[in-house]
Amino acid sequence: MTAIGFLYPGHSAEDDYERIELMLASSEVRLPLVHTDIGEDAHRVDALLEMGAAERLSAGVEELRLSGAEAVVWACTSASFVYGWEGAREQIRGLAKAAGLPASSTSFAFAHAVRALGATRVAVAATYPADVAGLFADFLKAGGVEVVSARSSGIITAAEVGTWGRDEVLELALAGDARDAEAVLLPDTALHTAAYVRELEQVLGKPVLTANQVSVWEGLRLVDRRVWSESLGRLFARPE
Repeated sequence: MTAIGFLYPGHSAEDDYERIELMLASSEVRLPLVHTDIGEDAHRVDALLEMGAAERLSAGVEELRLSGAEAVVWACTSASFVYGWEGAREQIRGLAKAAGLPASSTSFAFAHAVRALGATRVAVAATYPADVAGLFADFLKAGGVEVVSARSSGIITAAEVGTWGRDEVLELALAGDARDAEAVLLPDTALHTAAYVRELEQVLGKPVLTANQVSVWEGLRLVDRRVWSESLGRLFARPE
């Protein structure tokens, strides 16, 4: 049995992790999740820096250790990339030290997943305000990924994002796609996407990476475990 632990801010789309656990082509993977104190629910730089503070993350690691987690992922994109590439590295170093386990974050999950797909040019379809979406694009560029377009939806709170369903997610992905993008990225872990990845890829005709999907993939990568699921898109496709 492999257990990957997730620190998830507040309550928005955490049920994606239960769904993904069921969608994985294995009964030997568990995805325990602990909620962190979100502070102020706002996609605003000052609030995000506070949300990702070391003391907020470290508060949940003991519960994950007790769950049997073999690795920990900070399942929040915005409150990791807001620190910049090096700052986000320091964030996960601190998390790994506090947990005594391999650690990463959703921001790095995106960078690693893009490379795993062999893509170099991506489009970002973000729920965030424009300045925060721009910081995600900057983060990806620092990781060697070319961002050919970055679309912002201007939504301030995770609570609002968590109410979006299939139609809104599909509209976001279509609006954020770009002709020369090799993959489309939907970066918000507050957005329910697990049920729609396969459909999104069929409609767009290219890989789609979503925050909760890549977070799970990253956790499995940390423990060198590969699990396949046709429903979770090309990132989880079985090698031919």
